Amino acid sequence: MKSDLKDLETIIDQAQGNAKASLVIKNVTIFHLASGKMRRGDVAVCGGRIAGAGESYDGETEIDGSGLFAVPGFVDAHVHVESSMITPFEFERCVLPRGVTTAVCDPHELANVAGTRALDYFLESARRMCMDLRVAVSSCVPATPLETSGASLSVDDIRRYAADPHCPGLAELMNVPGVLSKVPEVLEKIGLFRGRIDGHCPMLSGKALNAYLAAGVRNCHECNSLAEAEEKLAKGMQILIREGSVARNLDALLPLITVANAPFLCFCTDDRNPLDIARQGHLDCMIRRAIAKGADPLAVYRVACWSPARHFGLSDRGLIAPGYRADIVLLSDLEKCRVAKVLKNGRLVNDALFAARGAAPDPSEFLHSVRLGKVSAETFRVISSKAETPVIGIRELSLITDHLELELPFDGAEKRCAPELDIAKIAVLERYGKNGNIGLGFVKGFGLRSGAIASSVGHDSHNLCVVGVSDSDMALAVNALIESGGGFSVANRGEVLDVLPLPLGGLLSLHDFASVEQELRRIHASVKATGCPLETPFLQLAFLPLPVIPFLRLTDRGMVDVAKFDFIGV
Repeated sequence: MKSDLKDLETIIDQAQGNAKASLVIKNVTIFHLASGKMRRGDVAVCGGRIAGAGESYDGETEIDGSGLFAVPGFVDAHVHVESSMITPFEFERCVLPRGVTTAVCDPHELANVAGTRALDYFLESARRMCMDLRVAVSSCVPATPLETSGASLSVDDIRRYAADPHCPGLAELMNVPGVLSKVPEVLEKIGLFRGRIDGHCPMLSGKALNAYLAAGVRNCHECNSLAEAEEKLAKGMQILIREGSVARNLDALLPLITVANAPFLCFCTDDRNPLDIARQGHLDCMIRRAIAKGADPLAVYRVACWSPARHFGLSDRGLIAPGYRADIVLLSDLEKCRVAKVLKNGRLVNDALFAARGAAPDPSEFLHSVRLGKVSAETFRVISSKAETPVIGIRELSLITDHLELELPFDGAEKRCAPELDIAKIAVLERYGKNGNIGLGFVKGFGLRSGAIASSVGHDSHNLCVVGVSDSDMALAVNALIESGGGFSVANRGEVLDVLPLPLGGLLSLHDFASVEQELRRIHASVKATGCPLETPFLQLAFLPLPVIPFLRLTDRGMVDVAKFDFIGV
C-alpha cells in the first residue's frame, strides 16, 4: 500500500512539473482521439503511465518527437497467433514494433491439438511477454461434432480460467446451432463467462441473430458484406473488421468506418501469415489502407486504439492522456501509418527490451503430434455409385465456399478428378491416432495442373489436409508431413519439391519470424510448379475442413453441408 501511495505521489509531482518526468517525448504532434484535434507539445511519462500531454516538460530521458505524431498503441481485437506459424514470444517480436501493443488472442488452434496444455502455454507466455497478450478461452474444441480433434475442452476443463486476469472472456462461440438449440454444455460455458463472450456467426440474420445476441454474445469478426454488418451493428453487435491473409473484409466494410460508428467497430487480423505481415504489415496495414480509401483518420485511429480497448474493458489505454497507460506509437506519417518508434508501458521497444523479458516457456511438449502411419496412392481412391458429385467451390481470399453439383469422370465404381476443369481431389486424414478416418471429396478453384499440396494446418481440428490431381503425389505430400511432424509440403510428378516444417503441434515453427517468412516465400514458389495461381494456397486449403462457415466443407468424417449441419455422400 505504501509503495502504491509513493507511486501516486510521484506521478502527481511529475504531472505538475514539480519533478522531472521519467521520460518525455519532446515537441511531438499529439493526435487527441477524444476531440479529434492535433496539438503539438510534450508527452511526459512516469513509469508505465502518461503523466502529462500537451504542456512542456523536462525528463530524465528525452526523445525528440519533432516531425512525429503520437497515437495510442494499436489493439488487435481478435487474432490466432498460431496462424503466424511462430511462438507467442516470436509473434510479439514481429508485431509489437509495428505498433500492436495489445492483442486478444484465441489459442483454439493449438487447443484443438493439445487441450488445456495449449491454454496454459499461452497464458504463461502472456505473463512473460512485453506486449499485452490477452488469452480468450477457446469455446469450441472441437469446433463441431462433425470432426475428430486431438483434444476437447469441457465446461469443467475451462472453469478455472474464468477468473484469470489475462483471460478477457470466452473466445469466438462458433457453435451457433448449439446456442440456438440450447445445448446444455454450450449454455453452461456461456454462464461461466456471462457478458464476456466473443461471437462467430457468418450470415446469421433475423430472429436467429436476435437469439444469439440475447444469449450474451458481444461481437462478430465474420461479416462478409456491408448489409450483414449493418444489421448486426444495428442490433448492438460490435463489428470486428477483419483483414487476414485469406478472409479480407476491409474493402467491403469500409463504408462503416465513420466517426459516428467508430465506438462500435474494431480492427482484427484473425489469421495472418508471416509473408503478409512482412510484406504489408499488421494493423498498420489496415489503418493506412482505410485512410487511403477515404475513411476519416479520426474514425480509423479510434477503431484501431480506443474502441477495442473500451470493448474489452481495458479502460486504461486507447488515448494519449494523463493517467493512461504509456502505450504510444510515434509515426513519421499519420495517414500512411509509418511507425518510427513504439513505447510499451513507457519503455522503448527495441532488442534490449525483448532481451530483458527472460526465457520463453518450453514448447517441446507439443512435438510429435502427428501420429499417422504412411499412406499410399490407394488411400485416395474415391469409390462411389453415382456420377453427380458435391464439389467444394473455393472463392479466393474468402472463407465462404460454394456448394457445387457436378458430374465427374466416373467408370461406375471410381470417381476421378478433372484438372482440365480445375477440379482436384481433396482429402482430410485424422492425424491423432484415434480412429484412422479419411474424408474424401473434390474441390474446384485451386488451378492445379499436376501434383499436390498438403498441410497439417486444417482449421480447427488440424487434421492433415491434401489437395491434388495425382493420387501418388498426394501420398508423397502427406508422407512428407508425417516425417516432418507437420507443416506444409508440395509434391509434383513423383518428387517432393519442398517442405516447411511446423513441428510444434503441426502448427508452429521452431524458427524465428524472418526464417519462417523466407521458408513460406520459398514453398509458395514451389507451389507454382503445380499450376496453382492462388496467393495463399495453404491457408485456402487450411479452411476447407472448417464446418462452421458456409457452404460446403470436408472433415475427416466426410463431406459436410453446413446449411444442414450434416454429412452428404460423395
